[in-house]
Amino acid sequence: MEWLEVIILGIIEGITEFLPISSTGHLIVAAEFIQLQDNLRGTFEIFIQFGAVVAVLLYYSATFVRHARLIRKDTEIQQLWLSILIAFLPAATLGFLFGDIIERVLFNPIVVAFAMIIGGVAFIVLERRYEKRKTSLTVSNTVNLKQAIIIGSWQILALIPGTSRSGMSILGGLFAGVSRQMATTFSFYLAIPTLGGATLYTLFKDLDKINGDDIWYLLIGALVAGVVAWLSISWLLRFVASNTFIPFGIYRILMGSLILILAAAGIL
Repeated sequence: MEWLEVIILGIIEGITEFLPISSTGHLIVAAEFIQLQDNLRGTFEIFIQFGAVVAVLLYYSATFVRHARLIRKDTEIQQLWLSILIAFLPAATLGFLFGDIIERVLFNPIVVAFAMIIGGVAFIVLERRYEKRKTSLTVSNTVNLKQAIIIGSWQILALIPGTSRSGMSILGGLFAGVSRQMATTFSFYLAIPTLGGATLYTLFKDLDKINGDDIWYLLIGALVAGVVAWLSISWLLRFVASNTFIPFGIYRILMGSLILILAAAGIL
């Protein structure tokens, strides 16, 4: 790997990890486009997600410290983290059992393209559904256990590259009747065990492939991804405060269509 490739992929990861447009999908396409050939490629694409996890921890550090201090006696905080655990388990379990098969069969630009397009249509449809019924929604500061099960079920779809982990968890939240702001924040929190667990598992599994020089590539990529992800979190929270997710749906459809065109032309 070259340093420029590390920085480019780190920036792509940081921008796309928390926006509902699929970081994995963008990384797969970017790696194909720059013809990145490296036996560390898969490990790198997963490991740099750790930078996004650190970004969430730092961005919400004051909140997490308060939660740690009050969790023994605050039932609302207990329910929030129980909901995160419940939403985390379905995709984590299936990813652990079938991750290698999924990576071997589905990690290619064509799958990414169709997943982006279908996910884009889903965002537009569910946003319109949400707009029609939001006046009857009761917005709370947490996600109940039933909603957590729904969000966790939607996040299973994120095992398909191009669907987007954040996108599926947010769509699950909207489908379950959670407000946009809460669905987005919950998606950020859910990234901690999901991305953190994936990073540690991949690092342990591929430890024998990593040499001393590779460590610097991994760390710099994660650092770049973390800085950009922190900025993305801040921007997305401001965006959803007064906008819908429909623009992301449109972007996904356009990007998916572009990938299909580039693949048909032999560029990807």
